[in-house]
Amino acid sequence: MPDALALLKTRRSVKPDQLQGPPPSAADLDTMLTIAARVPDHGKLVPWRFIVFEGDHREEAGAAIASAYAAKYPDASGDQIYFETNRLARAPLVVGVVSSPVESAKIPAVEQQLSAAAAAQNLLLAAHALGYAACWLTEWYAYDAQVARAFGLDDHEKFIGFVHIGRFDGTPEDRPRPKLADIVTRFEA
Repeated sequence: MPDALALLKTRRSVKPDQLQGPPPSAADLDTMLTIAARVPDHGKLVPWRFIVFEGDHREEAGAAIASAYAAKYPDASGDQIYFETNRLARAPLVVGVVSSPVESAKIPAVEQQLSAAAAAQNLLLAAHALGYAACWLTEWYAYDAQVARAFGLDDHEKFIGFVHIGRFDGTPEDRPRPKLADIVTRFEA
């Protein structure tokens, strides 16, 4: 296993259509999800959950996405509907990360949503640590009410995003990163 700093410095996103199989084993997926759940969670509310899309169920989920797309865009072409049907089939495995806030007088919903986002980030890091490549996407369907219902979300739940996981042969290109001088200030009273 790579050391922690090397792991953090080398994590990159890989586009879903560049991810190959085989998908993570059941044991690797359990490890990833266990690590994803080890996030700051003020009040121990567990305000997130995961939906795993694997095998042929990716295409079944894609049919729900395509149905929502067709409802939004009745003039959509066959090619567009085909593309939407395959949204979750681009990668060998996809995990939907769901923000599921819990009613709390002490912990605001936004803090709980940030905990869910941390779970998505931990999932990316766990996949990388196990030798997989991944990409966190929030495309239009992450915000669509019809898709949310089709995937079993309750009214108070929202997708944080979809983490696409597979294998990548090569080294992903890095993108430009901000200079610390541009993003760091020091408070002085």
